[in-house]
Amino acid sequence: MLPSQSYVNMSFFQPPAFLMTGIPGLEALHGWISIPFSCMYTAALTGNCLILLAVRRTPSLHQPMYYFLSMLALTDVGLTLSTLPTTLAVLWFDHSLIAFNACLVQQFFLHSFSVVESSVLLAMSFDRFVAISKPLHYAAVLTNTIVLRIGLAIVARAILSLFPLPFLLKRLNFCPNKIILSHSFCFHPDVMRRACADITINILYGLYVVVSTGSIDSLLTVLSYSLILHTVLGLASPQERVRALNACISHILAVFVFFIPGITMSMIHRFGRHLPPTVHALVAYVYLVVPPVLNPIIYSVKSKPIREAMLRVLRGEGPRLMKL
Repeated sequence: MLPSQSYVNMSFFQPPAFLMTGIPGLEALHGWISIPFSCMYTAALTGNCLILLAVRRTPSLHQPMYYFLSMLALTDVGLTLSTLPTTLAVLWFDHSLIAFNACLVQQFFLHSFSVVESSVLLAMSFDRFVAISKPLHYAAVLTNTIVLRIGLAIVARAILSLFPLPFLLKRLNFCPNKIILSHSFCFHPDVMRRACADITINILYGLYVVVSTGSIDSLLTVLSYSLILHTVLGLASPQERVRALNACISHILAVFVFFIPGITMSMIHRFGRHLPPTVHALVAYVYLVVPPVLNPIIYSVKSKPIREAMLRVLRGEGPRLMKL
């Protein structure tokens, strides 16, 4: 039991730990619910690690498009590992406690990987724009050095954007009787609402992060594909149009899989407080668990080079050299 009552009369209180919840109202079924969750986590880690190995071992995939795909896969691994320990602890063992500082660290990594994924998807849309609109300049524009710089900029952007969040939470005075979280992981909007203090700064900074990362990324991604569509419609041959669109379809699906649940979760947390807690929980799990599961499936189905490289990894075959 948390020693919360002894802190009631203190002027400043930070709980030693929070209590996480699984799926509200379905606590009796957590054992059964853990089975599909375990399968999805396993599929996410296996699929994304296969993509990383496939790109690393296949010289013909050492191209900007597949480097960005590797960044996406690595981000999905990080996003999965951010929530896996606490979610399975709640579902498997009914272990609901998470230390206050551990909670801050988890929410930092969770939101950081979300920002990184949003940025990587934007970089991938830029890659497709250059490949389709400026094919003759593609190799000159997206060199290995430029790709590396884009990757470093993405990581730096996420760290700088999310670094203040734990400190903004650390300064708050929390309510001793509000230590139960709405999820099996620490989510910034959820944690800050456990405070008994003015959280205006937290709300404004959280809104700034959402607008300056996810919102801008989604708008620029839409702009990139609008320009791509304009270029494709200008192609003379119908076969060329189909080929160009097929080169983008897997990335378009990945964008929808990530941004639609993310936007839905943000809207629900800000405007859907009247909705049942089960809805909040399910939308959050869809946002955090489903994209890492579906992205390897999307790319393995729609991209023949990735599919063949992944199969070679599974069969234990050596790398295939580029044809001269």
